[in-house]
Amino acid sequence: MKTLFTEAVVISMEEGTAPIQNGNMAIEDGIITYVGSALTVEEQDQYDEIVPCKGKAILPGFVNTHGHLAMTLLRGYADDLPLQQWLENEIWPMEGKMTAEHVTAGANLAVLEMIQGGTTTFLDMYDNMDAVANIVEQTGLRARLTRRCIGFGDDALRKSKLEEATSFAKRWNGAAGGRITTMMAPHSPYTCDPAFILHFVEKAAELGLPIHTHMSETKAEVELNVREYGARPVEHLDQLGFFDIPSLVAHAVHLTEEEVELLAKKNVKIAHNPGSNLKLGSGIAPITQMIAHGMRPSLATDGAASNNNLDLLEEIQLAALIHKGHLQDPLAVSAKTALAMGTLYGAEALFLDSEIGTLEVGKQADFITLDLTQAHMQPRTDVVSHIVYSATRSDVQDVFVQGIPLMKNREMLTIDSEKVIFEANQAFENLRG
Repeated sequence: MKTLFTEAVVISMEEGTAPIQNGNMAIEDGIITYVGSALTVEEQDQYDEIVPCKGKAILPGFVNTHGHLAMTLLRGYADDLPLQQWLENEIWPMEGKMTAEHVTAGANLAVLEMIQGGTTTFLDMYDNMDAVANIVEQTGLRARLTRRCIGFGDDALRKSKLEEATSFAKRWNGAAGGRITTMMAPHSPYTCDPAFILHFVEKAAELGLPIHTHMSETKAEVELNVREYGARPVEHLDQLGFFDIPSLVAHAVHLTEEEVELLAKKNVKIAHNPGSNLKLGSGIAPITQMIAHGMRPSLATDGAASNNNLDLLEEIQLAALIHKGHLQDPLAVSAKTALAMGTLYGAEALFLDSEIGTLEVGKQADFITLDLTQAHMQPRTDVVSHIVYSATRSDVQDVFVQGIPLMKNREMLTIDSEKVIFEANQAFENLRG
């Protein structure tokens, strides 16, 4: 099936390119085969389907590089608390009661929300990950999945967690027609001792997989690491060889200039969570310093209990705004850079940029369309600026992954919205009760 999308503003996100007015994009068997200016009538005749997209922008789907899908069930459950109190007294006890059924209900709700907001690829770091993988397989999204491991418990329990994480990573890597890939993920340096983290580093290297963790999210976390191990988290993880394999760290809020330089040198990927970091009072990550050192930080929502939504477009907008205000510099993060953080840089952070992140011939047909006709998107000046500073998640009209529509004209095609919402509310009541 050869499909041509016509009359759109095509934003390929290829570096050095401008939006194509009255642009066309063609796909065949889930792969992009053409991106460019309008084709002639004769050229259009070779296509099986022509999809007019006048009044719409076509751009790569958003990439959410750090989250915990099932935490949608805890949205609004325990707000406005310091991170450690929030985690230890409220969140972890509730998570301890979660079964695979709870995770299924929460992850389904998260997937529904993400598709409606234009996210086509996400990273999930949680427990009962087979349930999440099954949902990804069924609903058509693309995902990097990892069984999160907190290093509490005796040696037997820790060994069991490592074995489970390894088995999951092997079993699902490359599944769902290549839409599912995996990682290894010790939760964080403050919940996993050095020996436990070393096991994950060794296993990730053995399997040829990237590794992911939370790092330097709060000042208290950094101070704890110094007390426990005599080093700040960046130095600590570097000593354990964590950064010697492809690695992605979430948050990276409390960094020194020297730490940024080290992370840049080691080509460490960053998942910037502006909404979560603001809500939990964790601080503002030094994104402009990272960019100055050649890093390309990505964007993430974190879990819905600490955000409280999974709206990647909102994170793009926050990334463009908060650093300007924080640094009193209107040039801090441009609209173009912010949009790249939510698309191309996200693909790079998940080590998937050879497949997704830009609209280029040969890449996977993972893309979305946005409505450009609404009042808040007028007048027609700079479409990238409008997307970053004016658009909302409700402007997302169509969502495709591997050329397959998951949402068309705001209608969900692979998931029953009413059923998912009903079951999520039931699951929360069961969890709370």
